[in-house]
Amino acid sequence: NDPGTGSSNKVESGTLIPNTRRRENLPKEENKMVDKDEKSSFVSSSPPKSKRLWAWIILLAIIGAAGWAGTWWFFLRNRVTTDDAYIHADIAQISSRIDGRVLQVRVENHQPVDVGQVLFRLDPRDFQVAVDQARAVVENLDAQIQSADIHISLTGTQTLAGVETAGAGLKASKEQVQAKIHLISELEKNRLAAAAERENAQRHYRRSQELYSQKLISQQERDDALTAFQGAQAKVKAIDDEIESTRSSLKAIQQGIEEAQAQLKTAVSNRKQVHIDQLNLQSLKAQRKAAQAQLEKAELDLSYCNVQAPINGYVDKKNVQVGDWVKAGQAVMAIVPLRAVYIRANFKETQLADVRLGQPAEIEADIYPGFVYQGKVVGIASGTGAAFSLLPPENATGNWIKVVQRVPVRIDLNAPPPPDHPLRLGLSLQVTIDTSDQSGPRLRPVAKGNS
Repeated sequence: NDPGTGSSNKVESGTLIPNTRRRENLPKEENKMVDKDEKSSFVSSSPPKSKRLWAWIILLAIIGAAGWAGTWWFFLRNRVTTDDAYIHADIAQISSRIDGRVLQVRVENHQPVDVGQVLFRLDPRDFQVAVDQARAVVENLDAQIQSADIHISLTGTQTLAGVETAGAGLKASKEQVQAKIHLISELEKNRLAAAAERENAQRHYRRSQELYSQKLISQQERDDALTAFQGAQAKVKAIDDEIESTRSSLKAIQQGIEEAQAQLKTAVSNRKQVHIDQLNLQSLKAQRKAAQAQLEKAELDLSYCNVQAPINGYVDKKNVQVGDWVKAGQAVMAIVPLRAVYIRANFKETQLADVRLGQPAEIEADIYPGFVYQGKVVGIASGTGAAFSLLPPENATGNWIKVVQRVPVRIDLNAPPPPDHPLRLGLSLQVTIDTSDQSGPRLRPVAKGNS
């Protein structure tokens, strides 16, 4: 460029300014012709504006496609996402186990409660009366059982002694009878011998009397024969008396045996009465068990007057006031475990090919934009949402239109929601599952013993 000449070669916005130095010495008419030729050649060599625009559009499209492809490859390739996801929780419906009048309500809606905390109380007076009555029945039966036990013990001892005494007396009487019979037998043998001696003595005395009358023997010899006869006769009589006495004694003993047998029967009967008393005692004990069960039930009913929280959570849907009459099973409030909520994400069936249990998930709630919760997949439903609906579809009837189904997936949070970002039931979520690790199972393993 030559600043002194005022001419230069420049490119401004795609326009070429030709060098005029070579035209300085040309005539004016020729310069005009040269300028005209240069302008025509420049116009023919410059690209149109529409082509430049399309070049820029193609370039931007290529850059955008490359950026999207990189984003998909590094961030979206192993991820499935749905915004059809909501917060759920295992809500505890609170109801009374007995009918009663509400005496006191200790909680309000949205109030946090702990396990075992009393929520409301029923009037316990009627139930306390039932407990007292049942306890009185148990105490009465306890007294009857104790009395029957003592009576059985005493009666058993007495009747056992009576049986033993009667048995021993009967045995002794029988032994005496045998002894008397044996004695009578011996006496009868002795009587036969004494009778024989008496017959001999009588014959000897008769012969002695005849001989004495013939003066063949002395009077002394006759008297000796008489004495011998009288002695033999006395001996027979003594034996007869002893036999008669023994028989009389035997008869008395036999009568005693009959009495002993009667006493033994009475003692045995008394022993049977002891057995009956023992059965009655068992009946009393059974009644006592039934009364004890009734007492325990009455005590349980009394304890049910204090309705307690079964889980930790927050009170909601409270519809009970002091003075209300509540029935057993009537829901009067609910406890929502906000620190134990879980996510139910409804993924399309086409998104679940690579989803496994245990895979990590990121959860964003619409109520807290930008805040991310961490969780993991813990369960995949056994069927689609339509299969478990109140009116499942009947695809075999009428015209059929294929609709992509959705399958509920349960996701548990790795940690309870922080206090400054609590999650409430029904909140809308966006859930993203990282499917990179596919080593986990599709179904929960079957527990041992349930296969």
